[in-house]
Amino acid sequence: MRALLILSLLSIGCVSKKKYTELENQLSTTEGQLSSKSSEAMSLQQALQAEQTKVATLQKQITDLQTKNTALLSDKSELDASVQQMQSALAELAARKSEADARLAEFRNLLAKFQSLIDAGRLEVKIAAGRMVLVLPTDILFGSGSAYLSKEGKEAILEVAGVLATISDREFQVEGHTDDVGISTEQFPSNWHLAASRAINVVNVLVEGGVPLTAISAASFAENRPIDTNKTKEGKAKNRRIEIVVVPDLSQLPGYDELEKMAQ
Repeated sequence: MRALLILSLLSIGCVSKKKYTELENQLSTTEGQLSSKSSEAMSLQQALQAEQTKVATLQKQITDLQTKNTALLSDKSELDASVQQMQSALAELAARKSEADARLAEFRNLLAKFQSLIDAGRLEVKIAAGRMVLVLPTDILFGSGSAYLSKEGKEAILEVAGVLATISDREFQVEGHTDDVGISTEQFPSNWHLAASRAINVVNVLVEGGVPLTAISAASFAENRPIDTNKTKEGKAKNRRIEIVVVPDLSQLPGYDELEKMAQ
């Protein structure tokens, strides 16, 4: 195209050689500038594409980080909830341990106070069905088929009363038990009557010894809760007994508040 243009100008003789040379030089310069600009434009286009690729990469990294951050926040919330649950469980376990330690201390204290009676074989202290129980064989307290307390029996009950009277935050139930040998007299038509009369007489002596009337009650189980066999003399003797039960305080049990609401 350039050569044709120059030849055309020469053919019509309207351009001198000097002018021609100047025009040729200008054309060369312009073409060089155009080539340079085209190359520069291409470089800029390539740089733009590279930057766009970087931006896309960075945007993906930002999206990935946001996703990870969301997951971490969710994990943190779950971890916080787990920590709170663990702390609550540990606090509950600590409270239960404290209550258990208190009950154990109370049991040891009772053992110490009743040690003389225990050593003499007139009293046993045990835990049965979650209750603290003082066991007194009726053969020490009463004659056969009788609800009348012997002198030795009354002394033992008064000694027990002296300890129970010092426990101000507990209630006690005196329970009468017999062996399976039936009784049928005008005074005691059944073992229920005999066990009940014995329990009531023990209650009366405990009250005499200082136990508040409002903190004590009597119950009869006759022969229905044996702790040994009734097939031997020794087993029958164990089954004939008076038990003084330290009534559990339900308010100290876990979940008592919920139970109380249900009963309202």
